[in-house]
Amino acid sequence: MVKIFQYLQEQKKEFILSKQLLRCGTSVGAMVREAEHSESRADFIHKMAIAQKEINETIYWLELLNATNYFSDKEFKSINADAVELIKIITTIIKSAKENNH
Repeated sequence: MVKIFQYLQEQKKEFILSKQLLRCGTSVGAMVREAEHSESRADFIHKMAIAQKEINETIYWLELLNATNYFSDKEFKSINADAVELIKIITTIIKSAKENNH
């Protein structure tokens, strides 16, 4: 995410949306790290749900940056595919944790 932020700032001179992308994009990893040391199953699920919301927001900013032509279609498809795969993984983790909680 940091490399994308640097690219947008240095190459494309985009300063507002790139900061939003950096904020939510790096928040995903922070929440997953917090979930690794959660105090309970409910706390784990809650932190992973926040990570899920943050990756969803990241996808929104990627779509907006693509719609305003800051990414080529090839760049967007690659980055977006990674983000979509990550939201699928996080969603599966949450579902599994909820099923194992009952």
